[in-house]
Amino acid sequence: MKKSAIIFIIPTLLMSGCSNTDIRHFKLWNECESLTSLCEYVKDVTNKNSPNFIPVEDRIATFDMDGTFIGELYPSYFEYNMLEYRVFDDPSYKDIAPSDVVEVAQIIRDHAREGAAFPSDMDMRHAHAAAKAYSGMSVKDFDNYVKTYASKTPFGFEGMTYATSFYKPMLEVFTYLEKNDFTYYVVSGSDRFICRALVESLGIAPNRVIGMDVELKSSKQGDEDGVKYTMGKDEDLIRTDNLLIKNLKTNKVKQIEQEIGKTPVLSFGNSSGDCAMHNFTMGNTKYRSDAYMLIADDDVRDHANLVETAKREALWKEVNYHIISMKNDFKTIYGDGVKKVDFVY
Repeated sequence: MKKSAIIFIIPTLLMSGCSNTDIRHFKLWNECESLTSLCEYVKDVTNKNSPNFIPVEDRIATFDMDGTFIGELYPSYFEYNMLEYRVFDDPSYKDIAPSDVVEVAQIIRDHAREGAAFPSDMDMRHAHAAAKAYSGMSVKDFDNYVKTYASKTPFGFEGMTYATSFYKPMLEVFTYLEKNDFTYYVVSGSDRFICRALVESLGIAPNRVIGMDVELKSSKQGDEDGVKYTMGKDEDLIRTDNLLIKNLKTNKVKQIEQEIGKTPVLSFGNSSGDCAMHNFTMGNTKYRSDAYMLIADDDVRDHANLVETAKREALWKEVNYHIISMKNDFKTIYGDGVKKVDFVY
């Protein structure tokens, strides 16, 4: 009887392959395939006696941001919501916003208020509009602008701000990988400097953030080419309206190769924009690798399109991505005190 009782109270994560050390890192998860597979993978590749051992310097993991470890459906991506605010509510800009930027902001507003679908080229239309909307801001001023907007309460929620709207269970993945000597990077379609501002509170260094980029120039450079101009001590770097890259799909792979210089062994995402990064990772010919897709299938604790989510889940299972279910795998999403509410827009 005593032996049976002891076996009965062993945590389910331990029985499914996670060690006591693993369990300490995953207090916000339910027993699930995705977590079991991650624990098994990490134990294998960090074991020096395993044929799949990966040296510390090559333990590279990449994470998308929006919808992977930070909320995105209230009513859209953070950077989309911020652009709409910039155009319609920022008194320093709303009266001078160019017509093409206003048009994109109106699409975002119509999506939020009426459920209007985004056009197929919305990614690029937003990217060009955002480049214009913040042109002339110094890097420091833009960082402050992002953080000020991020202090607002997200549409459709109570008890948190944009700045704290992290998926708490995914933050435990960061800690777990770091404890096992992985280096993780944020590889997002959002503006690099927006991402830096949002993840700073997590202790993620700026040089581990890759995202959409606009051209920067010195505040007194004018039209002179940077290779000919010498920046002075009293000058700032400012944003221009020249979009350099929208960091989605294969562009993510290109940026990983250029900035990290190594193929990741773990990849985490939530949308089709992450598939190329996943495939690049899973195609690693040197080391064992794996990829995870988070699905927004919880319409009780979060805002979710369950029809679209079901389609994504079926597709990603076919290509052997591990599925992380917000509904089934997360004990909490945003933490205690956060409540989903009806949209008040």
